[in-house]
Amino acid sequence: MLDIDFIRDNPDDVREAARLKGFEVDIDRLLEVDRKRRELIQETQQIRERRNEVADAIPEASDDERPDLIEEGRQLKEELQELEDDLDAYVEEYETLMRRVPNVPLDAVPPGDGEDDNEEVERYDEPPSFDFEPRDHEELGEHLDIIDKERAIKFAGSRSYLLKGEGSRLEMAVLRLAMDMLVEEGFEPITGPVLVNETAMEGTGWFPYGEEDAYYIEKDDKYLVGTSEVYLISTRADEILDADELPIRMSAKSPCFRREAGSAGRDVRGVYRVHQFSKVEQAIICRNDPTQSREFHRTILGNAVDLMQKLNLPFRVATACTGETGLGQVLKHEIETWMPSRDDYCETHSCSSLYGFQARRSNIRYRDEDGNIQTCYTLNNTMAASPRILIPILENNQNEDGSVTVPEALRPYMNGLERITPE
Repeated sequence: MLDIDFIRDNPDDVREAARLKGFEVDIDRLLEVDRKRRELIQETQQIRERRNEVADAIPEASDDERPDLIEEGRQLKEELQELEDDLDAYVEEYETLMRRVPNVPLDAVPPGDGEDDNEEVERYDEPPSFDFEPRDHEELGEHLDIIDKERAIKFAGSRSYLLKGEGSRLEMAVLRLAMDMLVEEGFEPITGPVLVNETAMEGTGWFPYGEEDAYYIEKDDKYLVGTSEVYLISTRADEILDADELPIRMSAKSPCFRREAGSAGRDVRGVYRVHQFSKVEQAIICRNDPTQSREFHRTILGNAVDLMQKLNLPFRVATACTGETGLGQVLKHEIETWMPSRDDYCETHSCSSLYGFQARRSNIRYRDEDGNIQTCYTLNNTMAASPRILIPILENNQNEDGSVTVPEALRPYMNGLERITPE
């Protein structure tokens, strides 16, 4: 959520941000509602003060004065109730509109509508050249008996899968390596609830626009998270932190759930787009310092780059364009990894700086050295998400006989296994 003072002072910038990001929000209506809301707050305060004056005067009034004061008190009560009803309606509309206002992207974010408009920053390694007809990851998974979609779909429906044997171990190895690397960098590992209240989803900016893609558990009035970022950031909701507590570096490995609404018929082969996946996430809560935020952005992006280099995968880093930058981000970088079956670099990581957007919505603040209360900044980035990361691992490391060479960095987590072979 943006600061309303910033919106009042920069309405054109906010309108342009909404246009570039593709979000529909009526800034003119928001400003009008905000103006009326403030007027009503002032009016109700004045009436309350007068009502209190009348109430205090009645016991001391003469018999002639008392009836007029009582009548005035009655009229003030009715007037106050009408104004409060109007105020409640304006406050509700104000809060609804405010939740839909996107953050303003930094100047470094290129304009564009989709992933084709992302700007490549750096490329690491080159895609492999095979002297045989390579298999895609689904065919490899079936050949090696490590991915089973047919049985999963039988009892769980579309976009379901099973990882079996060395496939399951490979996933655990990647996630464990990712988590170990973050712990070495000082990120506190946290295991938290993946079933959360609506306030957590709204506070982290996943609602209102992402509500259609979230799984809702009606009986418990809770939602399954699409990323552990939701509960990592929410750990400090409604708290005032001391400045010396910052920055807070957190990491988590959790199951994640997304309905993939609007993706019907897309990416149905393999395990590129699924309803349930596992992810290691990194998140930071820091001071509201743009320079420090950029430093931490480079840090968490660099952590993921280090992992990908350990895995010896060909990938590139790209600055996401405005149309690919979400509601709360001021800056987003994507790591796109080469997937031979798709003949393209495809997103495997998303690194986001949100400035005060999540913290303001979640009411996460800190007390600076002068005793002033400030809104925090937040950042997050994927460290590894599976099964998507398994696609380039399997496809780029395949051999002519259908076996897959295990990246050297993962072998200690797989009891020294060097190659996954068919039974």
